[in-house]
Amino acid sequence: MNAIKTQEKFRVPQRLLGIEKSLIRQVADRALPGSISFGLGEPDIPTPDCIKREAIRVITEEQNGYTLQAGILALREKIIAEYPHLNLTTDDCFATVGSSEALFVALMTLVENGDEVLMPDPSFPAYPGIVKMAGGESVYYRLPKQIGFGFDIDEFKKHINAKTRVAIILSPSNPTGRTLSRDELKEIAEVLKDTGVYVISDEIYRDLYFTDERPASISEYYERTLIVSGLSKAMSMTGWRLGWLAGAPEVLRSAHILHGYDVTCTNTISQKSALIAFSEEGQKARSDARRIFKARRDLLVSLIASELKLPAISPEGAFYSMLDVRSLGDEMEVVEKFLKNKVVTIPGKAFGNESEGFLRLSFCASEEKIREGVKRMKETLEGASR
Repeated sequence: MNAIKTQEKFRVPQRLLGIEKSLIRQVADRALPGSISFGLGEPDIPTPDCIKREAIRVITEEQNGYTLQAGILALREKIIAEYPHLNLTTDDCFATVGSSEALFVALMTLVENGDEVLMPDPSFPAYPGIVKMAGGESVYYRLPKQIGFGFDIDEFKKHINAKTRVAIILSPSNPTGRTLSRDELKEIAEVLKDTGVYVISDEIYRDLYFTDERPASISEYYERTLIVSGLSKAMSMTGWRLGWLAGAPEVLRSAHILHGYDVTCTNTISQKSALIAFSEEGQKARSDARRIFKARRDLLVSLIASELKLPAISPEGAFYSMLDVRSLGDEMEVVEKFLKNKVVTIPGKAFGNESEGFLRLSFCASEEKIREGVKRMKETLEGASR
């Protein structure tokens, strides 16, 4: 008689060990009722009416089964038109379930055991988690706090070696809102020339900028680039889960296969509705969003200076500012005090070692809420000093 095997306790796979819910979510999930949130990077302004009207029409008038794994042809034509300098075909991009899936698929396609992935510090916390799942090793180039989290080409260059497989570029940045200039992108391209390194350019915030012109893409200067982007942030479509991966055709072929097994295809209704985002009406909605967030940025930065008397980054893009709380002690203690007074902020260490001592403040809140939030922060700090 065969012995009955004792049921083994579930073991977390090695590739998932140490990967936990992000500190962003851990803090944001603890918000008390009635809190003012400077936490999550989710636009509070409604999805543009032109998108919503088209979604209603698509739902009521059209059959909405699976699309091709790559997405509907009309959408892919719109996507590649965003990057005319690359001369892409519609086979060189595909629609993804938000930019998060695009990032996941790109890294899982490129990275093998022992490969190094170079990424900014501070940056989006999903990067190292996905790299670990892929069997790679995360290596960081500092965006030094001493220069306002600006880019340092020497710091970037010193980490490139034979094991470097991928370099991640994030502009505008989450969490700092800083953007890379054309000269800086050219410097990166020159450093990577003939190395065989692929660049993943995370451009999800590229249409949310407060400078005179839209930030450049490194794909204009470096051929081996995969572009991760989408409509979640600029078009207030986070829940619609519509992103894309484009560029480097030799990589896209394999990434496309993984995408098909991963999700089959992106939401059909979101794909069809997203076509309006590239119309004249959609472009106006993007412009309106930039205007709203620029006004909020100016208000938040000015209130921090006048009411809190603390240094803060005035970002060139995205919708985040970095508040310097090093003079107040441990950043987590400051976060906890704010939480008790119903203000949600995110500790800088959620994004890397370089941003410790800072808090990320998202200005995805109305001007009225921004004023109230800063008021509560001031009251908290004044109470703590008594």
